[in-house]
Amino acid sequence: MAQAAERPRDPAPLREPGDVGIDDVLSRLQENERACDEGWLRGVVDFAELAHRGQVRRSGKPYISHPLGVAHMLAELKFDQTSVAVGLLHDVLEDTGATKKDLAAKFGSEIADLVDGVSKIGRHEYVHSDEVQAESFRKLILASARDLRVIVVKLVDRLHNMLTLGHLEAEKRKRISRETLEIYAPLAHRLGMSRIQWLLEDLAFQHMHPHQYADLRKQLDERIKGARRTTERIAERLREALRKTDIEGEISYRVKGYYSIYRKLQQRQIDLPELYDFLAFRIITVDVKETYAALGVVHQLWHPIPGRFKDYIAMPKPNLYQSLHTTVVGRGGQPFEVQIRTRAMDLLAEEGVAAHWRYKEGQLDTDENDASIVWLRQLLEWQQETPDPRTFMSALKIDLYPDEVYVFTPKGDVLSFPRGATTLDFAYRIHTELGHHCSGARVNGRLVPLRTGLKNGDIVEITTNPNREPSRDWLNIVATPKARSKIRHWINAEQKKRAIEIGRTMLASELRRYRVSPRRIFESKEMADFIAAEGYSGVDELFSRLGFGRGSVKPVLRAVLPPERLRHRDEEPGRLRRAVSKVMPRDQAKLIVKGEDDMLAFFAGCCSPLPGEEIIGFVTRGRGVSVHSVDCPNVQNLLYHPEREIRVEWARRNDAMFAVTLVIETRDRPGVLARVTEAIAKQGSNIRHIESHSRGAGEAAIDVVVDVRNRKHLNRLQESLENLSAVRAVKRRQGSSSASSSAPATA
Repeated sequence: MAQAAERPRDPAPLREPGDVGIDDVLSRLQENERACDEGWLRGVVDFAELAHRGQVRRSGKPYISHPLGVAHMLAELKFDQTSVAVGLLHDVLEDTGATKKDLAAKFGSEIADLVDGVSKIGRHEYVHSDEVQAESFRKLILASARDLRVIVVKLVDRLHNMLTLGHLEAEKRKRISRETLEIYAPLAHRLGMSRIQWLLEDLAFQHMHPHQYADLRKQLDERIKGARRTTERIAERLREALRKTDIEGEISYRVKGYYSIYRKLQQRQIDLPELYDFLAFRIITVDVKETYAALGVVHQLWHPIPGRFKDYIAMPKPNLYQSLHTTVVGRGGQPFEVQIRTRAMDLLAEEGVAAHWRYKEGQLDTDENDASIVWLRQLLEWQQETPDPRTFMSALKIDLYPDEVYVFTPKGDVLSFPRGATTLDFAYRIHTELGHHCSGARVNGRLVPLRTGLKNGDIVEITTNPNREPSRDWLNIVATPKARSKIRHWINAEQKKRAIEIGRTMLASELRRYRVSPRRIFESKEMADFIAAEGYSGVDELFSRLGFGRGSVKPVLRAVLPPERLRHRDEEPGRLRRAVSKVMPRDQAKLIVKGEDDMLAFFAGCCSPLPGEEIIGFVTRGRGVSVHSVDCPNVQNLLYHPEREIRVEWARRNDAMFAVTLVIETRDRPGVLARVTEAIAKQGSNIRHIESHSRGAGEAAIDVVVDVRNRKHLNRLQESLENLSAVRAVKRRQGSSSASSSAPATA
């Protein structure tokens, strides 16, 4: 029987790793009993070193230190020499002059394909960074669905980069850390790689909120020391009870991740002393039968908390995770969690698809029905119907971290859904046509409406009506990306039909004002030449653009009518433009609408973007271009209409000031307000309005409206405020601030 010990979670991985060489990589492969061709791998290193010659990292070290670090981590994960070789070569296509053809000629097509899958899409100056990111992830998912090693190498690459992030400037560290928390850590979670997930989360937390991280870690270390006697006593009781019932099992306990604890504190609005379940005990048994027997022992020793028992063995999570979870109450009313699983389940819980892949070693092509990549194949299905990159990334982030609900079909099959999914999501999961014509559902034999949320154990049967069709309201009902993409695809097709009719009517109306036959013009050679010159697929695409407001009839008229017909046309601005120009300030920090002449652009009332932030424009019907910050909550709904999106960017101007509302969460202490106002003044910001109010339990909030020049100015201000010891968090409130008189905002 193994002795109880704290689960290995040494804080050392949060420091920059030491340099490793090819000898270290080879030694790790041999220790893990992985077959390797030493001469071949040394040749791979030589190729990578030559390709990266002259390149250095921000730390000043030769660039080859990064591929070697990634390769060493892959060897530690017990991956094969092919994966290690891909780790060594993963940046050569992206950062050097080497080509995929070069790799294939030197190392074979398998290596070339894997390295290409890990590589990002090339960046071009006319492509936005979010589009590059989205297309790179599409490529990654497609390659990973063919071979799981692609996504594992990508995650290990990100982990090594996070371990060496300290050499970058603060703003870039925060941006990379935010991306890690939003995409890479959840991706590791969905693939069952909890060990990598925790490391990525803690590293990102450390760089995004260094003061909160240091404070939490210090408090946690003190609590662990104080609770060590209690945890040893609990472990000893467990060990003795298992021995008496002849259950063979290892007992251990671990501290939960720093970021996981931080999120709980934020969600529950409590301090660390009020959080009891920061420790999790684990019992590793020989087989499944003994896991349930051990559960009985635990419940005999301590009272279980109702509703806190989860059987992930009978109903595994989509990421293959299996375990029994129960929360019990110890002496003194202190709750703690116990997880019970077999050794094989524990390995899969720690390493996920990495461990699962090793069991199937030798099968280089992924099995179509392999449960470990079902989710990746589902992603492939709906991403193909989501051409807009921002929509794709938004849906991906939503789908990455669901809290699962398990329901049954009438035939008894078990399906998992993210928490918040409805019967309409269930219908689209079964079949697209079933979703399109869904009129209701029976849940556990009872008729319910479409928006009914799914609960664990529900038996769901869909009712249909052939005359029922999707509506825009359905987008507010469903929670899964697949259902959203199917509904959006149907709505867009219907909208396009209507837009074609609107565009045809608009152009015909204008042509009649010149006393020419619309039908004759539509079929004329001049119209055909114009359509070809603009690159439209046909006249319907022209009508569609006009109907959606993405084009003007003026260029069409100039192309299809002779100059003498147009000579006497009144070209004064329309009534709308004249009215808006009167209320908008003349000295504007102008917005540029890319590719369109003389289009009115205005800030949406729901957000207040700042120079330096990414902005996005959407064509409105008859009001010009509405400009939003890409982080605006309303953008998520607008992204379902990619045909309305238009490029906008800031004109160069540095003297405009913008008002921003900040919500500062603090401890309710004397002098806090004075320290906050002093920090704001030191950053050169003017305070327009400030008020504070107590929230009780020693907590307070300060609402302040400040003037800032741009996003960098705001970042410096937020960082300065977050450095104050009494401040817990600083958040920007969207939609409640307005620009100063020199700024270009209209509501």
